[in-house]
Amino acid sequence: MFANARNAISAYRKVGVDAAVEVADPYRLILLLFAGAQAAIGNARAAMQQQRIATKGEAISKAIDIIGNGLKLSLDLEKGGEIAERLDALYDYLVLRLLRANLDNDPAALEEVASLLEEIHSAWREISPDRLQQSVA
Repeated sequence: MFANARNAISAYRKVGVDAAVEVADPYRLILLLFAGAQAAIGNARAAMQQQRIATKGEAISKAIDIIGNGLKLSLDLEKGGEIAERLDALYDYLVLRLLRANLDNDPAALEEVASLLEEIHSAWREISPDRLQQSVA
């Protein structure tokens, strides 16, 4: 019975995320990517502390995928100029740090990536389309 309840909860969460993605504008999609990466890093941290190697690897792989194939690929290097180039390099660095965290079981590397992501996430929240419209008006 409990396994079915867990499956139902898991399915509900997946549907909730899928629904959020379907209705999100590009700005909110980036917010969801940041949140997903942070959640994956949190899961990796917990798995690392509990010495669950496979779970740690899966969570770190998920964070790497979100950063490398989500956040990084969302950059427009032609129009984004220097900021996009710096973010591109930073995302590469974050992926390398996550790989190192996985190989070395290094919680400090996870913390560094989480902290840097939070700084970018915070800045992204500050430039919301709603705020930009208010400052122009």
